[in-house]
Amino acid sequence: MNHIGSYVDGFVFTLFGQRKGWSKQSMRFEWKRLLGFSQDDVLGLDIGSSSVRMVKLARENDGFAVVAASISDIDQTDGDVDAREDNAVKAVQRCMASARTRARWAVCSVSGPEVAVRHFNFPPLQPAELEGAVRLEASQVCPFNVDDGVVEYQNIQNGATDNVAAGVLVAATNQVIQRKVRIVEKASLNCVLMDVDGLALLNCLIESKKDGSQMNSSAILDVGASCTTLAVMGENNLPFMRTVPYAGNDIVNQIARDNNVSPEVVKKDIYGSTRPTIPPENLRPCLENACQKLISDVAETLRYHSAQAKSSPVEQILVCGGFGMVKGFVDILNKHLPIRAILWNPFDTMRCSVGRQCLDVIQVNGPAMAVAAGLAMRSV
Repeated sequence: MNHIGSYVDGFVFTLFGQRKGWSKQSMRFEWKRLLGFSQDDVLGLDIGSSSVRMVKLARENDGFAVVAASISDIDQTDGDVDAREDNAVKAVQRCMASARTRARWAVCSVSGPEVAVRHFNFPPLQPAELEGAVRLEASQVCPFNVDDGVVEYQNIQNGATDNVAAGVLVAATNQVIQRKVRIVEKASLNCVLMDVDGLALLNCLIESKKDGSQMNSSAILDVGASCTTLAVMGENNLPFMRTVPYAGNDIVNQIARDNNVSPEVVKKDIYGSTRPTIPPENLRPCLENACQKLISDVAETLRYHSAQAKSSPVEQILVCGGFGMVKGFVDILNKHLPIRAILWNPFDTMRCSVGRQCLDVIQVNGPAMAVAAGLAMRSV
């Protein structure tokens, strides 16, 4: 069962195999009735390449409260796909045990080169014609065969748009979706919605900035182990995002080569080992040098966004993701980028309604859990 959802202008769409005559809203209600779950039963589950992050939130009048949160590293192996998936399943199970939650319904997400989010702009079309036009557009702009994947779209109202059909399309390969669903199901959970990392990040920012302050002037930079996501919400309500393949693992590997040590040694050193192998006075220049390609990619992407988008220029970068917490990384971004970069913990504006263990998780690892928080905020 293929299903992918995303946030655009406050709307979540879900592919459960749409039936003729059903609206997406009525589909969502019908599935919730048949499967017997409520919003309170749903958690955000971010399954990355190096760790799993899980967040459960409760909606309050003035925002969200954290009900449960946990993070678990995925054991790395050079084995086959099945072995890597099994390690991810075990990490999900450890998260569930640590969080002590009985929730069994998860909102997950996909990212990387097998996922695409693009704008579209067509003359006025009938609904049946629009669906075909969107799929044709996806086949031309996506870097993969859309016939082997899922394509969905959402119209965006940007004011006087009677003479144009504008919106956002989301596409992902069946393979990347099915892999996440298999991991979730093997962990005895049910995936009720599949989102996109970049859209989940923007959703998290929107929910945490209800007054709209700095939302349109902020970019989110999520630096993970295997890929980096840059996301911006424009004043026209159209999300802009790019996935950069250069990320934490690439930086770590370059530092390891420069110092003739293993990547495992570098990871311990950059995350604050009490007995570093690489002297700190050598590690900082190596880190700065290894970050140059990422900095160049981010700067180029921001210039492209500024040239294309009809919105205010980006004034600050909210840095998150596991690698974003590396000591000195944000300082390096501030040194080389023309706009301010700050480490973003989305939980700073949320109340934690449970014990000390959960509070410790979101205080220490909050920036790494921004995608999971955005997923947990979804209405399903």
